[in-house]
Amino acid sequence: MFAQTFFIVWRESIEALLVIGILHTWLRHSSQTPRALRFLWAGVCAGIGAALILSFVLQSISNLLPPEGQDYFQMALILIAGILIVQMVFWMRQHGKTLKNQLENDLSDQLRSGRLWGIFGLALIAVMREGTETVLFLQGVFAATRGNSNTVAGGVILAILAATASYALLQLGGRFLSWKVFFRLTETMLLFLACALMVSAAGYLVSFGLLPYTDPLWDSAALLDDTTRFGAVIAGMTGYRSMPDNVTLATWLVYWGAIASIFWLQGTRLNARERKA
Repeated sequence: MFAQTFFIVWRESIEALLVIGILHTWLRHSSQTPRALRFLWAGVCAGIGAALILSFVLQSISNLLPPEGQDYFQMALILIAGILIVQMVFWMRQHGKTLKNQLENDLSDQLRSGRLWGIFGLALIAVMREGTETVLFLQGVFAATRGNSNTVAGGVILAILAATASYALLQLGGRFLSWKVFFRLTETMLLFLACALMVSAAGYLVSFGLLPYTDPLWDSAALLDDTTRFGAVIAGMTGYRSMPDNVTLATWLVYWGAIASIFWLQGTRLNARERKA
């Protein structure tokens, strides 16, 4: 639970810092710097507030539901979190290279027209997107692992501190770690984490009687036992099971087959654009 919380918040915080850093750096060179920066930071605070409100709403909905309804609600959160992780990975692969130019062009348009509230809106949307994704991811992980709030709080605090340090290192350039390498490494870890969430969601479907329960197909506990502390971390981060059943195996195959198909489609579209260019 701690490892999942830490990784999700760490990655999302760095993305949020990247967006805020781009906006802040560009605005410092504008003629309306003081006023524009006030609108920027107001938007950042509003985005964080919106994410906190979403967290409160989701928790309130869960508490209002009967026990069986809570199980279905948790399963839905797990599925949403897994799907959002995959969507985020492929969105960043498609738009990461042009993100800086897009943000700067939007800022230029807002300043040129004198609409400083547009800067507030850009910051709000950017931070709220990362914040709400983080909330949904954490809700899904919490439901999948049935963790405790102290573990979540500890992971969040350490992840934010680590993200700040990591962002500072990344800003130094390629001497330590480039942005390209960072995103490639973390997107791989995110895809494995999404697989873990899908396996947990499949487990809920089995417990509901919607998918059949079967005996394990094999036992690889001698190599890595997912009931040990280390094995549980690996299982939580990747979806690994030392004694998988038919449903778990099918989940692995369907999930990674879908990921491979999306990679292929994205690559095909990119090649088509390059040929047209």
